Amino acid sequence: MAYILLVLTVLFWAGNFVLARSLVDLLPPVSMASMRWSLAFILLLPFVYSRLWRDRLLLIKHWKIIGLLSAFGVAAFNTSVYLGVQHTTATNGALLQSFIPIMVLILCVIFYKEKISTRQLLGVCFSFVGVLMIIAKGQLGMLLAFSLNQGDVWILVSVSCWTIYSVLLRYKPTQLDGLSFLAASIFIGNLMLYPLVYWEHQYVDINSFTLNWEIGTAVMYLAIFPSLLAYFFWNRAVAEVGAAKASLFIHLLPVFGTLLATLLLGETMQLFHWIGIILIFIGIYLAIITDILRRSKSV
Repeated sequence: MAYILLVLTVLFWAGNFVLARSLVDLLPPVSMASMRWSLAFILLLPFVYSRLWRDRLLLIKHWKIIGLLSAFGVAAFNTSVYLGVQHTTATNGALLQSFIPIMVLILCVIFYKEKISTRQLLGVCFSFVGVLMIIAKGQLGMLLAFSLNQGDVWILVSVSCWTIYSVLLRYKPTQLDGLSFLAASIFIGNLMLYPLVYWEHQYVDINSFTLNWEIGTAVMYLAIFPSLLAYFFWNRAVAEVGAAKASLFIHLLPVFGTLLATLLLGETMQLFHWIGIILIFIGIYLAIITDILRRSKSV
């Protein structure tokens, strides 16, 4: 079940990247993030307010770790992504995001002494090569020509934030209800964004925007799928399989991006797409097959 949740999570995130890139000229980045999380909290509150009241003492007791997770996972991560897509290409963004599984793996080994099997390491390598194949369109020259710009720096910030968030999730109180944690994280993280929204509108030269049906529909998607559902799915999956295995599924981002472009934009799948997708799935299979076999034997 955890692996299905991870696939859905990355699918929702792929839509988040595509949609955020399309809204560059319609919504300023920090305001986009704040509107997304504000609406997500409003939608979630009727279903979770009784749980929040029930878990209030736990939330207060563990306010430090919840605050840290809210800062890195809610406030900083998505805002950095939205700042990044203002100035970089989707190709650069996908390439830099694909470093998350590697960074999570390294941190888990360094700080938590997690044992990484040879099969898991091979899985990371295979899937990363698959990502490179899709992003470079099978041409080594595209990778050699890669260079960082202002937007890429923001994407790297988002990569670092999500890596820290995923690794720190192990400190989330196990007795705390998942929906209560999600609602509290959204509320606290969004509070951190409000001063930045004020600063953005006062001191940053941005285009004025008017809420309309197009923006409203886009923000609704951002609030429901990559916010509420994706975060709940991710948190639950990480608790079950660990950050290192879960983060490997982020390599599916360019796969879903390619499929969405084919379905929605009429683009054609080429040979390098299929090679990259096959390599990614081989990598994921190698990384998780041991875990699946172990779980099946224990049932």
